[in-house]
Amino acid sequence: MHILVIEDNPDLAANLSDYLEAKGHQVDIAGDGITGLHLAVSHDYDTIVLDLMLPGMDGLTLCHKLREEARRDTPVLMLTARDALNDRVAGLEAGADDYVLKPFALREVEARLKALIRRARGATAPQTLRLADLEYDPALLRIRRGERVFALAPIPLKLLETLLRASPRVVRREELERAIWGDNPPDSDALRAHMHVLRTAVDAPGEPPLISTVRGFGYRIAAPDAFLA
Repeated sequence: MHILVIEDNPDLAANLSDYLEAKGHQVDIAGDGITGLHLAVSHDYDTIVLDLMLPGMDGLTLCHKLREEARRDTPVLMLTARDALNDRVAGLEAGADDYVLKPFALREVEARLKALIRRARGATAPQTLRLADLEYDPALLRIRRGERVFALAPIPLKLLETLLRASPRVVRREELERAIWGDNPPDSDALRAHMHVLRTAVDAPGEPPLISTVRGFGYRIAAPDAFLA
């Protein structure tokens, strides 16, 4: 799992990070709400651990902005020292998926995070992804652009799905590499080679290009008129 921990207590954040990383997870830490929201909307995390009381922006506001303004559905586990029913309800109504009360067992946090991800991945069946005249059916692994139906090798196919799910957002090279190779990307510039294969297949001669390179940052796929913004 790639986990974002938003917690202003450095000792607690370090304990969570050390435990989760020892269990094989990748952890990023934000010590305030503003930084946490920026990371949450600019990266694709599997789940977020969110403290309720934060400097800069409290957890309820952050969660609400994540859901209503950024339209991100990343599972959120809220941490709170408050045990009043109204506080727990407020967290859930703001968009949190679950909560744990401080103090908590680190094992319980990991177990709840895993449960959130299982529910998130199993809650909806794979649906056809559409962009302009491009369609990709994850269940059938079928790709169509206009009247063309074509196939892709596993890595370009995974890149296509990752870009489509993030569209029209630009996806960082690091995010794409992590989606394909986890924490062990190859030393060579393999990503560029696979992106070339993907672009050649998706953007055939004479068709408006859907895939663009944002130099020094990453790639995105978007409808042609989106590049005019």
